[in-house]
Amino acid sequence: MTKTVLFSAPEASWQNYKPYLDDLFEKAGLDINLVLETDAPQDVDYIIYAPNGPVKDFAPFTNVKLVQSLWAGVETALTNKTLTQPLARMVDPGMSEGMADYVVGHVMRHHLGTALHVAAKPGEWLSHWAPPLARNRTVGFLGIGALGLYCAHKTAKQGFNVVGWSRTLKADDVVKCYAGKDGLRDVLAQSDILVLLLPDTPETTNMINADSIAQMKDGAAIINPGRGPLIDDTALLKGLDSGKLSGATLDVFRVEPLPANDPYWIHPKVLVTPHIASETRLETSAAVVVENIGRGEAGQSFLHLVDRKAGY
Repeated sequence: MTKTVLFSAPEASWQNYKPYLDDLFEKAGLDINLVLETDAPQDVDYIIYAPNGPVKDFAPFTNVKLVQSLWAGVETALTNKTLTQPLARMVDPGMSEGMADYVVGHVMRHHLGTALHVAAKPGEWLSHWAPPLARNRTVGFLGIGALGLYCAHKTAKQGFNVVGWSRTLKADDVVKCYAGKDGLRDVLAQSDILVLLLPDTPETTNMINADSIAQMKDGAAIINPGRGPLIDDTALLKGLDSGKLSGATLDVFRVEPLPANDPYWIHPKVLVTPHIASETRLETSAAVVVENIGRGEAGQSFLHLVDRKAGY
């Protein structure tokens, strides 16, 4: 029996995704009618969803088995009270690879003290400072879900000691894992470089604040490719100005694009990047969509379902 899948994302994305999805559905042996719009919401079986797409009211879609997000972050989706159907976040191998490139690259930049040499004046020969070995540095990850753990493993391959914190305790052969308030304190105290890859939830808002910065090593650096609200911006700027923190690489912000008058733009210890750490990759994300719909049709459990109480 033919199943109807509604693609609710910007029309430009439809032009890119449709040929990939049609091909993958056929290869998977799935009889799918992939549509961009419908006059019969009750006949839709699955929705491929982006929060900036046309569907805002999910109530008419009474028979939808799964709403498959194209975004890794689901905080926007969870604010939509009409979205009561099962929701799966995007866990995309291509996105993980891109994020790991960003994280490892900027870990190395902070580790090597690249900013010192970029800012050096002509003739300022900074030969008195050389970086320690990676094995003598600890990189901490706040957030070791699928994406965070992937990045942590890639960082460990560069020779760094790697520790990670999550809401619930995890076990891993590479990353030393912590949880809870005591675990957070331990990770903050150990980390020479701290990477933020937590979701945006009420519990994680302003997790990096004056108290947590005070618990960090003197001269530690922060990399945030996760979510802007994880950081109390005033506290971070004070930590940088006081010398407690040596630098910050920031890819996400409470307001985007970051306003031109924001102090981050001109702070000598801050590198601003415009939310480019990683993005959903067409080829690999299309495969994730088809796999999850295939699982639904086979009566199997869906992958990467969102826990609405936890917020991710």
